Amino acid sequence: MPAPEFESKICPPESLAARIADLPRPLVFTNGCFDILHRGHVTCLARARELGAALIVALNTDASVRRLGKGDERPINPLADRAAVMAALGSVSMVTWFDEDTPLKTILACHPDVLVKGGDWPINTIVGATEVKAWGGTVAAIPFEHERSTTRVIERIRSTLGQIAQK
Repeated sequence: MPAPEFESKICPPESLAARIADLPRPLVFTNGCFDILHRGHVTCLARARELGAALIVALNTDASVRRLGKGDERPINPLADRAAVMAALGSVSMVTWFDEDTPLKTILACHPDVLVKGGDWPINTIVGATEVKAWGGTVAAIPFEHERSTTRVIERIRSTLGQIAQK
């Protein structure tokens, strides 16, 4: 059985330069762990996509997520699963990943017209903002419309499991 069509949106970093040429401009770039996808994530991604003709999402590799200090159990979902779920979203044009601590190398390879992060990121702290602005691009922090957090989802699951175990 052939792979679902959305899997064609998954692009290994070494193929990124060639694949970006096929995407329409303006090109929007964002990145993150996107471990347990929730309403806050998908709303932010939809808003990011509205800023251009194509949206690239760069995911932290599993090792990169662990280095962020989000907890020993993170990521919950491995990179291949996170990439597939992300690629299945209609707002996402391409999914890639990076193993470094920041996505700067990937941003430089993509040369986006618009760099986006969630509203918890002040623009002056967004990695790649200086570079994107230098080549005439724009940088945006998308305000949160839904207060959601993967960490809080995990805490709620643990709490529920703890209550069940006590019964």
